[in-house]
Amino acid sequence: MANPQQQPAETRSTEHDWERIANTPEFRELMARKKRFIIPATLFFALYYFALPILTGYFEFLNTRVVGALNWAYLFALSQFFMAWIIAILYVRSANKTDQLIEKISKGKEDER
Repeated sequence: MANPQQQPAETRSTEHDWERIANTPEFRELMARKKRFIIPATLFFALYYFALPILTGYFEFLNTRVVGALNWAYLFALSQFFMAWIIAILYVRSANKTDQLIEKISKGKEDER
C-alpha cells in the first residue's frame, strides 16, 4: 500500500486526519464518556461474578434454603444472568449516546472538505 504522503491530493482528501481528530475536544469527550461507563461496569461485573464462588466458599448463609431445594447460592447464580442483561442494556444506551458524538465528530470532518 502506498504511503498517504506520496498520494495525489485528490486521493488524500478522502482519508481522515486521525491525529487532528484525536486532538479535538469532541474526541477527548468521547473517550472520557466511554471510560466513564466501561471501567465501572467492568469492575462491577467482575466483582459481582467472583462474589459467588468467594461467598459460597467462606460463608454458610448462601446454603440456606429459600424454597424447596432452592438456596440463596442458586438465586445469586441466576441473578448473574439478569445482571449481564442489565449491563448489556445499559451499554447499548451508553453506546447510542456516544454514537451521536461520533456522528458530530464525523460531520465536523466532512464540513472541512
